[in-house]
Amino acid sequence: MDGSRFNPDELAAQVLAGGGPRGSGIRDFMPEQFRHFFTQLPYLFVGAVDAAGWPLATLLSGHPGFVQSPDPVTLHIAALPAPADPAAAALAPGREIGILGIDFSTRRRNRANGRILSRGPGGIRVAVDQSYGNCPQYIQRRTVAASPIEPAEGVSNQVEAFTHLDGAAQTAIETADTFFVASRSRAGEGAAYGADISHRGGLPSFVRVQGDVLTIPDFRGNRYFNTLGNLNAEPRASLLFVDFETGDLLQLQGTAQVDWNAAAARQIAGAERLWHFRVARGWRRKAAVPLRWSFVEYAPTTLQTGLGVRVHGT
Repeated sequence: MDGSRFNPDELAAQVLAGGGPRGSGIRDFMPEQFRHFFTQLPYLFVGAVDAAGWPLATLLSGHPGFVQSPDPVTLHIAALPAPADPAAAALAPGREIGILGIDFSTRRRNRANGRILSRGPGGIRVAVDQSYGNCPQYIQRRTVAASPIEPAEGVSNQVEAFTHLDGAAQTAIETADTFFVASRSRAGEGAAYGADISHRGGLPSFVRVQGDVLTIPDFRGNRYFNTLGNLNAEPRASLLFVDFETGDLLQLQGTAQVDWNAAAARQIAGAERLWHFRVARGWRRKAAVPLRWSFVEYAPTTLQTGLGVRVHGT
């Protein structure tokens, strides 16, 4: 394993978990297939960092081709957050950024982390420091509508801010089979440091809610521990829940704590540990995404987990 591709906290998390990956697919450039993949997507998941240093998870969308890669270390994203998005000001030159491209119809996903080089009226330019693919585990298959709502139309700018989860927010979380987590490393020099965003999936109710605290199982994965390594040193994080049928977004900021005691997770098939997220603040944005997805099936790995309720009949 090439330890230089991981920051010290990721390596420490790998030790706590009993070992890391046998090898690393992390590169300091994007292979041609990754660059082409990004150009085919009508949406991207983004982990930004606000002025106070808090991660913020959001979603950007546009017609396929709104993301371009002029060279193996650069991405041009022709989209910006809506004014009502709490991440609107976070995509600023010099800031860290984590990018996740995911095709729900094929369960393919690629990540690109780096820094924002510039921002203009039409989007941002990103210098990519790290690029790697992830396995298709726990990605529920969905298809995006063939005729999406125009990105500039049909999107609400209404936002409801809160500091405690109400019943509607709890229901959105408990019925979700997918969410995204933005994190960042502690300060450091090198490509292994910075912002990141990753996918999490399970059967509905795999995220448990008690008051303002979410308990989340960590299922078997690639053993990179990018997210949990970051959270060990920098507990501030952001979660994004998407209502794929309505385009509603629930964005949360809070602090996370990882429970490395495997015994606590044994009641959940496939879970190797738990982590807890305490909500500090959040935003509910109705119809914030101009895209709509249709559910197809749960991932085979999702069906092997022992927590949750199948709500789609598969």
